[in-house]
Amino acid sequence: MQEIGHGEKVFDAAAVRGRWRLMEGPEDVLDLMDTGAEGVIVAVRDAGATFLSPIFHELAGVVCTGGTPRSHIGIVSREFQVPCIMGLQLTGDGPVADAEVELDCSGERGVLRG
Repeated sequence: MQEIGHGEKVFDAAAVRGRWRLMEGPEDVLDLMDTGAEGVIVAVRDAGATFLSPIFHELAGVVCTGGTPRSHIGIVSREFQVPCIMGLQLTGDGPVADAEVELDCSGERGVLRG
């Protein structure tokens, strides 16, 4: 896998792999509640994405295109010990839905690979 994005990690965590899903709003969370969020790495655009709350405990990882580790989603990810990257900068268009990606928070910065 090669690096496809990077950002600020919320806390130190080993690399995890999962299926990529872009979450646009609560309806996407409802879909994952029906099918299961186990092994999913979600991407959100808003650092205050509280709509993830019902599935947070199942997620493999979270990436957010805005915010900082002190944003609400960063605080919640740390509490649930779900690896998280804030301020994600993709090198291209980003992965397609359900593509396998790796989220690595073990180094100085968070890295997304695909």
